[in-house]
Amino acid sequence: MTSSTRRRFMIGGTVAASTGLALGALPLRDNGPATADSPPAPSGPHPAHHPNTSAHGGGVSGPTFRKGAVVDHAANGFDPTEVLRDFDYGKTSTRPDGRTVREWEVFASDEDIEIAPGVRFPAWTLNSRIPGPTLRCREGDLLRVHFTNGSHHPHTLHFHGIHPAEMDGIPGIGRGVINPGESFTYEFDATPFGLHLFHCHVGPLAEHIARGMYGTFIVDPPQPRPQADEMVMVMHGYNTTFDGEGNQLYAVNGIPFHFMHEPVRVKRNELVRIYLVNVLEYDPINSFHIHGNFFDYYPTGTRLQPTEFTDTIVQGQGQRGICELRFPHLGQYMFHAHKTEFAELGWMGMFEVTE
Repeated sequence: MTSSTRRRFMIGGTVAASTGLALGALPLRDNGPATADSPPAPSGPHPAHHPNTSAHGGGVSGPTFRKGAVVDHAANGFDPTEVLRDFDYGKTSTRPDGRTVREWEVFASDEDIEIAPGVRFPAWTLNSRIPGPTLRCREGDLLRVHFTNGSHHPHTLHFHGIHPAEMDGIPGIGRGVINPGESFTYEFDATPFGLHLFHCHVGPLAEHIARGMYGTFIVDPPQPRPQADEMVMVMHGYNTTFDGEGNQLYAVNGIPFHFMHEPVRVKRNELVRIYLVNVLEYDPINSFHIHGNFFDYYPTGTRLQPTEFTDTIVQGQGQRGICELRFPHLGQYMFHAHKTEFAELGWMGMFEVTE
């Protein structure tokens, strides 16, 4: 059975495109063997979809995405709506030569996260959330990232950008692997300006990334970009079967379907800037599509002129870019992966445009 077929088989219902909420039960694991870190597989028959299942809930058990069913953000320790506009500029100081120094504390930990109502995922996280923090600075700053590994697994931090080899955060080079209980400070210059990311680089690399070991790294240009309503959207997925053969859920900023329950609120005609990052593992590409509008696209954010005016962009893993747009009309506008399977398994949301 292919991963795509298996994912379709595991869905006990369909998704209402108008709401982004599943109409049937959503068992997220098959009955194969679980890893020591993974939750047990659900038991019982696989329910057949019925058009009235969502409305009445008769005969259906297990986690669902029915309207009103949401995860416990407080228990998780993070809220995707807050992650959206949470930029961490670090602790700053100034050297005698006038150069700005920025410092952050980043820690790894193992967290049990509710990724869908009733579905828990044994994640490996940075600062106890998925995605990890959004570190932000300006080109030319001196950066110090104090990393502490509080996880039960070895990790590193690998930053995209230009830096010395010993600060690259890969096994066998420089400090290399940071074992449980150990700490290390990564120090490097903020260059080039643009939208970057950071992630663990310990093998098996796919599992470390898929479990949640990634964050966003923004280096602003020397002259600031025009003022805008800025937000970060990190595209990713969850391989809840831990078989490395695809994902059963897809999300932006941690929780599938979150922005269907809580639309992203923006103002009409205000410039909106989206820092879009793809760290999806086990699938070759991801995409971003917006309804009723077009956006200027800046690949990697390393140039100040857009390369495209479009409503859909495709990114491979590790690719990222800046989307800028204004909403001329009031109302709600969907955004999602322009890959139907991804959208129906969680990667969709809504913008709500108000005065």
